[in-house]
Amino acid sequence: MLSYQLKQYRIDGEKSIIQNPTEAQRKEHEKCEFELHEVYAIDVLISTGEGKGREMDTRTTVYKKTDEIYQLKMKASRAFFSEVDKRFGNMPFTLRAFDDEKKARMGVVECVNHKLVEPFTVLYEKEGEYVAQFKFTVLLMPTGSHKITSGPIDMDMYETEFKLEDESLKMLLNRAVGPKSAKKKKKKAEKAVASSVESGDKIEDEKPDENINKAED
Repeated sequence: MLSYQLKQYRIDGEKSIIQNPTEAQRKEHEKCEFELHEVYAIDVLISTGEGKGREMDTRTTVYKKTDEIYQLKMKASRAFFSEVDKRFGNMPFTLRAFDDEKKARMGVVECVNHKLVEPFTVLYEKEGEYVAQFKFTVLLMPTGSHKITSGPIDMDMYETEFKLEDESLKMLLNRAVGPKSAKKKKKKAEKAVASSVESGDKIEDEKPDENINKAED
């Protein structure tokens, strides 16, 4: 799947990360560099099968407007597209959100045919295979990567007879990816300063005693 950079009112920014590409996709896909304060929607899909999704007879109900331009012929199509533009902009929407879903289904056909809207098709793996999807949003901040959506996975809930053998992957999985707390750094620095000041006070306190003792001698 593709993991996209997110921008305001846009779920597919200029930058993207391709997962498990074919040789042709590897050549066509533009390389990019991560930059500070960028936001990404990370979409990880794992399949026990071939990983090649295929359409079946499930009707598509979710769509998204594109930047294409075309003069629609049908009245129903023009009314549908106008409502999409006003209510949803470039964000995904479902046909169920329309008051008259029947008219929406009529209007969307011409819009799809001329690429004014693109469908989010329902894809299937081969029967009997298993698919797992993990999707979350990441902020690239000065203190590290912040995962702001999707909760943690409790691995104690799952059992498997398989075991990870690749040492490099084991090391990667054991690496901490959470952001370093700025508060912890600040507290550590304050503690070090306080300790230094306290030591200095003790030394100053000891000096007068030494001078008094010498004077008495």
